Amino acid sequence: MKLIVLTSPDFFVEEDKIIASLFDEGLDLLYLRKPQKEPVYSERLLTLLPDEYHKRVMVYDHFYLKEEFDLLGIHLSKHNTQTPHDYKGLVSRSCYSLADLAAAKAESDYVMLTHVFDSLSDKGVKASYSAEDLQEASRNGLIDRRVIAMGGVCLDNIDKVRALGFGGVAVRGDLWARFNIHRGTDFKELINHFRKLRKATL
Repeated sequence: MKLIVLTSPDFFVEEDKIIASLFDEGLDLLYLRKPQKEPVYSERLLTLLPDEYHKRVMVYDHFYLKEEFDLLGIHLSKHNTQTPHDYKGLVSRSCYSLADLAAAKAESDYVMLTHVFDSLSDKGVKASYSAEDLQEASRNGLIDRRVIAMGGVCLDNIDKVRALGFGGVAVRGDLWARFNIHRGTDFKELINHFRKLRKATL
């Protein structure tokens, strides 16, 4: 399965070092997601990353970064719903219901089905689907290799994701909870946990 990491929503001092280490450890894709942050800070972060990793970065916002840094592609969500005029490149998309999944797949290279489990990052955000809903979607072929499980994904439920036939997982809270972005300097615990996630998705 594909292993995707979404950035912490905030910028912090050790971020470029951690991201480079994640790529070194086998991260497939990084989603640069910094809601309501000025694009100059994303530019700085990308400048600090080795150029070889730019082709494994997708952006949620400020789509001009895709061309400026030769990134892999862009991600569409409820905040950015349309590809830029004359855009050429990879497109992924957030999907917020099983009813919309087929249409979203037709318009995208792959889709992130969100809120598969209770959120680990956003308190009070519950799973949007029952286990029976997901099993039926899997049987009907709605969930396949082009659909990524997002929302509450952690080491304890990756086997459930695999059994349902998802093509990968997108992780945020389960990883960033291992590092204090305000005071931390030692990110060994985060990297060690990432290694477990990587092993679980192989």
